[in-house]
Amino acid sequence: MHLKVAVDRSLCRECNFCRDVSRCVNASCVGCLACYYACPYEARKIVEDDRKRSVVKISVDGVEHSVPEGLTLKEALKLCGYSFDSLHPLCGLGGCWACAVLVDGELTRSCITGVRDGMIIKTDVSGVSPLRIIHGPAPHTVGGKATPWFEARGSDRFIEVAIWTAGCNLRCRSCQNYTVTYDNLSAPYTPYEAARLVTYYRRLYGVNGMAISGGEPTLNRRWLIDYFRELRVLNPDREARLHLDSNGTILTPKYIDELVEAGVNNIGVEPKGLRLETFMNITGITDRRLAELYLKTSWDAVRYLVDNYRDRVYIGVGIPYNRVFMGFDELAEIGYRIASIDPEIQVCILDYFPVFRRRDMKRPSYWEMLKVKKLLNGIGLRCVIVQTVLGHVGP
Repeated sequence: MHLKVAVDRSLCRECNFCRDVSRCVNASCVGCLACYYACPYEARKIVEDDRKRSVVKISVDGVEHSVPEGLTLKEALKLCGYSFDSLHPLCGLGGCWACAVLVDGELTRSCITGVRDGMIIKTDVSGVSPLRIIHGPAPHTVGGKATPWFEARGSDRFIEVAIWTAGCNLRCRSCQNYTVTYDNLSAPYTPYEAARLVTYYRRLYGVNGMAISGGEPTLNRRWLIDYFRELRVLNPDREARLHLDSNGTILTPKYIDELVEAGVNNIGVEPKGLRLETFMNITGITDRRLAELYLKTSWDAVRYLVDNYRDRVYIGVGIPYNRVFMGFDELAEIGYRIASIDPEIQVCILDYFPVFRRRDMKRPSYWEMLKVKKLLNGIGLRCVIVQTVLGHVGP
């Protein structure tokens, strides 16, 4: 069964998100579903595509194949016997470029590009510099989950420059950065271009911190490792902070080892809850087995970092909070879980605000977030920062 996306005009707000941020690159729908996930008002609906399809011929790594038209290149490659590694997931939105292959000599995103007759495809892209859509850099006075809290204390000066990567493996209805996450339109950067740009802005603002967040930056592993390696070459001084913020869902021990070897010395992990139902509610992951894997991997990443890199990496843990999806009882469970790993670790509680597809949420009040801080401090966590409508409240 083939799928396509149709527009429900009764829900469409003419916001132009599908024109300015997540734009279709094909003449007709190929069922990639990128616009379905990206539409802020859920005006895109998945329907069956029962049209008759002709056959097109493509060459893949020198072998000719016949596949149905109207498919994404990624799906066509699957029909030809190629697989995409589930341990290194793709965004499926066109932002991370991790699925890119060479089409007629040009690096092309297979997840959103429709197959066409006569394509000459090469799946080995090792000789081509990887690409990724990024936003920024921009300076920060506070930073992210793994920005040392004491650097921002009592000062309004800039302490960090950051970039944000497009694409994510989660589908959070309350995505706090959705205009970045779902961007498939902006020009991509090589890791070397991004590293040089961030280094320039570091020097421009006179800061030590250089952060990357998202979206989910750990997608497109080759791009991220090359980016940090180049960033370390350009910033060899001991004061330089190479900072990664991640949802942690694919941060396996081996991946963490690679990142630290590449020069990363600040890592923030944001597990989306502790209970599986909460995780699935926040992230939009409906496959229970996949949700279990993602949730376990994120918490295992925190443990692995503390057990193996406490003396080399400044570690932060981020927890999303809103009463819509999490109560104080689960917050307490999370607090005890973190305290059992390391009660001294920096913990940032993020007050999720109404945005994207959860515009009905109410942002937690300043006083509610102070109660969150008091709860976690009472459990024994000594370094708790809460994000509030009036700014961050630190230890």
